[in-house]
Amino acid sequence: MSTATRRSPLTDWTVLVPVVALVALVFSWGRDLPSPVVALVALCLAGAVLAAVHHAEVVAHRVGEPFGSLVLAVAVTVIEVALIVTLMADGDDKTSSLARDTVFAAVMITCNGIVGLSLLVGALRNRVAVFNAEGSGAALATVATLAVLSLVLPTFTTSKPGPEFSSAQLTFAAVTSLALYGLFVAVQTVRHRDYFLPVDIERSSGEHDDHAAPSTARAALISLGLLLVALVAVVGDAKAVSPTIEKGVADAGLPNAVVGVIIALLVLAPETLAAVRAARRDRVQTSLNLAYGSAIASIGLTIPAIALASIWLSGPLMLGLGPVHMVLLALTVVVSALTIAPGRATLLQGGVHLVVLAAYLFLAVSP
Repeated sequence: MSTATRRSPLTDWTVLVPVVALVALVFSWGRDLPSPVVALVALCLAGAVLAAVHHAEVVAHRVGEPFGSLVLAVAVTVIEVALIVTLMADGDDKTSSLARDTVFAAVMITCNGIVGLSLLVGALRNRVAVFNAEGSGAALATVATLAVLSLVLPTFTTSKPGPEFSSAQLTFAAVTSLALYGLFVAVQTVRHRDYFLPVDIERSSGEHDDHAAPSTARAALISLGLLLVALVAVVGDAKAVSPTIEKGVADAGLPNAVVGVIIALLVLAPETLAAVRAARRDRVQTSLNLAYGSAIASIGLTIPAIALASIWLSGPLMLGLGPVHMVLLALTVVVSALTIAPGRATLLQGGVHLVVLAAYLFLAVSP
């Protein structure tokens, strides 16, 4: 084992950057920021994202798979929920579809972007990326069910005009989303944990990754605390730069849905980096756990949070997808099912997923 792998996981920059980002949040909160300050806050936000990835991986390596993937997925979703609720609370009617746009963007980015990149990296290393079809298939089925119940049905229900749920329907969607998420976590971490272990780990009787020794309990606890600091900083700094993002989108003449895409790209940056790193270590199943786990958490936790927040949020809550997005969602589910079923994937499958993501991003900018 090299000296680098024996170093403490709490390196200087991972301790300093979250604190600096938090200080930037304190001084920028509620202020009209000039462009140079916005750029500085955005730099702090990017640093806090990278620090969050590091500390989440330290905690993940301590608790092992699939708990590690769960830690990062929940952490990323907390960022997403906080951003959505904060922006909707301070926004106007333009934010009525922000939750839908952000959640759908998260589903497309995770199920096509993260999955596609992970399969490409895994296939480039070993010609064929290998994973457990049982666990990944169950996760995909959960994503598809949650997406249809929460994002497709509002377009077709008739109790309330427009792509909205009535209060009773929103409550039902929130309860079922939370229940499905809880059931998935129980299956993933307890009842069928072996379905979500990387193939090579499963064959070696469930041993931990051999690329580095697990961190100590003390280091993991410190990283957990710094992870929380980094997440608070990411949420606050993203809120500080969001007016600039919204103004830039409006000035460019782009659809308002692009704001949701940018938010999803920001909050899923830690997840993407962690998934690619796992794929480079021949842990493609871990990458898929991160991707589908984030998609499940994004819907399963965001919809209940938005339903609760709607009690005091004014204005409509638009959740139903339009025809173009429903077609892209259906294509994603079909392609994903064909990718997952064999338990093996090549460069082609990774490329197909990335093309679907590219189509979504292009149509978001040019609908």
